[in-house]
Amino acid sequence: MADESLTRLAQTGDEQELIQRIRGGDSERFGDLVDRYEGHVVRIVGRRVPADRVGEIAHDVFVRAYFGLAQFSNDVPFDHWLAGIAVRTCYDFWRDRKREEVPVSTLTDDHHRWIEQALAAQSDDEWRSQTSRREAKDVLEWALGQLSPENRAVLTLVQLDGHSVREAAQLLGWSVVTVKVRAYRARHALRKILSHNL
Repeated sequence: MADESLTRLAQTGDEQELIQRIRGGDSERFGDLVDRYEGHVVRIVGRRVPADRVGEIAHDVFVRAYFGLAQFSNDVPFDHWLAGIAVRTCYDFWRDRKREEVPVSTLTDDHHRWIEQALAAQSDDEWRSQTSRREAKDVLEWALGQLSPENRAVLTLVQLDGHSVREAAQLLGWSVVTVKVRAYRARHALRKILSHNL
């Protein structure tokens, strides 16, 4: 346990020195931070944007981090600060992208049955065994695509990723009250979308 604490302190000290060098003009060293945190950023982005856009959005995260490095303080761990940038970059992706209307007709009969069962909250074993995870994922992606970027961001963080309201607020740069209100509205909007498209 003590060894882990020393290792973390050494990494933090090394990280702080690296950040100071980059801030001091040694911009080539930013590649070291990218190497260290690329997997972390890709995991966050990969859960929030289409697969074919992950690389591009992850790149944008690091560009924003580079230009925002002067604002980084040691009050929070660097990986948490970077996670906030990643979440906000994904939010901006959906906000800036014109919402593509995906017609309900693209959902199959199996998708519609899944929605009916999910809304009815039936726990029938036969239905569970017949319902594939793929259908659930397809329906969820379709429904999330119908939400506003704000609702999508908060629902993904709080309901799907399991972050607390306070953590979601920190990651998004919003107030706790805003996240609570948004989470309530997002759940209501999602249920309405699913109910109206049976």
